Amino acid sequence: MRIHASTPLSTAAESVPGLPLWQLAPTRDSAGQRLTDFMMLIPRLRSRPRAEIERASRDIQAVLALHPDVVFADLNLRLNLLWVSLRPRQGAISELVAAIRLRVPEAVLIAHHVAPR
Repeated sequence: MRIHASTPLSTAAESVPGLPLWQLAPTRDSAGQRLTDFMMLIPRLRSRPRAEIERASRDIQAVLALHPDVVFADLNLRLNLLWVSLRPRQGAISELVAAIRLRVPEAVLIAHHVAPR
């Protein structure tokens, strides 16, 4: 599932089937500034009832919609993985991760990338 800032989630496969996420996720914003990324694992999300999956998706979308730094997000149910690309700002990743974990407590930060200055 993919979100661009505050737009509704949709499956990444619907937009470009077979394209790897690293090719879909933007590396720069509309002004040409480099973005930073992080990933969160949501264990066993895909095996939960549809209503729980939709609740988690809505909760994540609600959190991301409140953060203007978010440029792209993808919730991959096959991998139980959330990828978020955002404009670099001191503490932004920590804030987003904490806010997501308040709504989806089982979500775990597994990786993030900060572009060198």
